[in-house]
Amino acid sequence: MSAAWVVTAYAVPATITWLVVGLVLGVLPVAGIALAAAVAYGCYYGVVEVSGRRGLPPPGRRWQVPQTMLIDASPRRRVLVWGAILGPGFLTRNPYGGFGALLLVVAAMGGPLAGLTAGAAIGAAHGAARAAALLRDVRELRSLPAGPAASTHLDLLLSTVRWRRWDGAALLALAVIASVAAVGHFG
Repeated sequence: MSAAWVVTAYAVPATITWLVVGLVLGVLPVAGIALAAAVAYGCYYGVVEVSGRRGLPPPGRRWQVPQTMLIDASPRRRVLVWGAILGPGFLTRNPYGGFGALLLVVAAMGGPLAGLTAGAAIGAAHGAARAAALLRDVRELRSLPAGPAASTHLDLLLSTVRWRRWDGAALLALAVIASVAAVGHFG
């Protein structure tokens, strides 16, 4: 199965889902509320993630793709199911606070066209990024020697800590940007 097929299977459902989210949030008069919420959300989760402290878990679900949906499925169907469920990001666990901020960003756009545009961009980027991570993980697993690698779990843990800090820094930047935008919106 080609990498292009995997990326398409993830990015297309994600883009469509986020387009709908962008349209709905763009029609609602919630831009000011979303900006204020983005400041608070970005500050809280940004500090928690950058500092490495435990805080409230980011909003999300613990649900993953049920194995019963994949039993006896062809590889092509598995990728389609995974892409439709994992690509948009709403139905499965996402351990980083930044994902929840994406909804606030779309809601803060303040209009249907801006919401559609932001939604489409976020959906395409999120779906393609999840597909790219899957392709990377498959490539790395194929390159491992036979048998379990002792450092694999530790490497994954260190990678998660590093990405959580980057996510926290991005959330703090979002809080600053949303603060400036809120001054313009309310001032």
